[in-house]
Amino acid sequence: MNRKYFKYVAFSLIGVIGVVASCKKSFLELQPKGEFLGSNFYSNPSQALEGVVAAYDPLVTETGGIDNTYSDPLGALNAGSDDCVAGGGSSSDVNQWQVFNNYTLNPSVGPQDQFWAINFQGVNRADVLLQALPTVPGLSADLLKRYTGEASFLRAHYYFDLVRLFKNVPLILTPLTTAQVYTVTQATPAAVYAQIEADLTTAIADLPPTVVAAEDGRVTQGAAQALLGKVYLYEQKWAQSAAAFATVNGTPGGTSTYGYQLLANYGEIFDPKNKFNSESIFELVHSGTQNYTWSNWDQFKSNIYVQMVGPRSYGGPLYYSGGYGFNPVSTQLATAMKGDPRYPYTIANIDSLTKATNTTYSPSYQNTGYFIQKYAPLLKNVVTTGTIDLNWPNDYIEIRLADTYLMEAEALVNAGTNTGRAQALLDAIRARVGLASVPATLPNIYNERRLELATEGHRWFDLVRWGQAPAVLGFKGFTANKNEILPIPLNETTNGSKIKQNPGY
Repeated sequence: MNRKYFKYVAFSLIGVIGVVASCKKSFLELQPKGEFLGSNFYSNPSQALEGVVAAYDPLVTETGGIDNTYSDPLGALNAGSDDCVAGGGSSSDVNQWQVFNNYTLNPSVGPQDQFWAINFQGVNRADVLLQALPTVPGLSADLLKRYTGEASFLRAHYYFDLVRLFKNVPLILTPLTTAQVYTVTQATPAAVYAQIEADLTTAIADLPPTVVAAEDGRVTQGAAQALLGKVYLYEQKWAQSAAAFATVNGTPGGTSTYGYQLLANYGEIFDPKNKFNSESIFELVHSGTQNYTWSNWDQFKSNIYVQMVGPRSYGGPLYYSGGYGFNPVSTQLATAMKGDPRYPYTIANIDSLTKATNTTYSPSYQNTGYFIQKYAPLLKNVVTTGTIDLNWPNDYIEIRLADTYLMEAEALVNAGTNTGRAQALLDAIRARVGLASVPATLPNIYNERRLELATEGHRWFDLVRWGQAPAVLGFKGFTANKNEILPIPLNETTNGSKIKQNPGY
């Protein structure tokens, strides 16, 4: 088993991340604080809170991680889908994205090292926290309940990613000793999903409905309900999924019990000056004010993906000049979105811009002329402290209301119940951008998900769970009954480990 993975499983807590609190920063804008072991930590409520923040930290691991490589999941997931290609400087630039793009990944090469290690780091931190919280001296009953809810949500979140990506994973619910690490075996997917459901049920009961602005980024009851609805959807528990989402969504087009509401202006969803807007259900926080330089490689909590997707050697208006040219938007997506009102907020047609203005850029590998707009490095968002490339402030909204509307509509149509509500949910998404109603059929809902959520990291998972990936991604090399899941990292299946490699790899 990988020694670096072992380090985070066998030890109780390494690299605890402290809280940064001010009126200008959210709860989860993080700074490295120190290293502690479980044997001499969790001795007071303040350390319990630091443990909570440490459990969140793997959600925004941009660089470093466990194998010290660039680790943002959006790059790999977009490259593996038909929304984008890998791009970059060459066919070997960020090779784990390249091999996902062309489906030549194998146990030793691919994005699986980051996905596996970072998510299990999160699982371990949540396990440690859940074990320690009941014994923390001076921790009030209210804080114990809330911290337990947060840790339960986070463990469920990490395991949901793991089971979707790998299917066959160990189910580790307590911190492991050195001896136990080498006895771990994989659980059934059904057992993992059952634990995810149990953790989210706990989280829903324990979490607050909303948080104050100073705590933006902490999970809420609504986020746990939304994630549970999504879990049920993947399990094809249609009625349960629809019920969970209905609690989140409320009346289509209106304001829900939790205060969620579709924004009138689609483009404002992604503006870093509009963080934690009414459409945001679960948002991953990135700071642009921490003065990062290249010497902070394993500490970045800014959004490096913004830098990655900008056009290379760009000269002109609107965009920063030093992008890296990754994840060019595919011609398939650009064609599908032509004429859609969401196009200009989703896709930047840099080739067209060069013809209309005094603009130049250097085509990247696999250049299409189309670039991601939702996370584009816009000049107006440049932070001039530290190294510009490393201090982008854009958050990532992992779950937003339009997403949950469409998932509830999908669940209702599959269940064959309340199709009128499914129609209203779909209509609300389209009306927001001035589009006419279309029937709430599964093909129309699937298409709406692609157009509404393009480049947000959902497409690959959607194609796999719908059974459409072999047909849609076959041109990239996708192989049925193999590429629906990733290979388990090579080092996790060797050196005495009892973990077995996934079929086909």
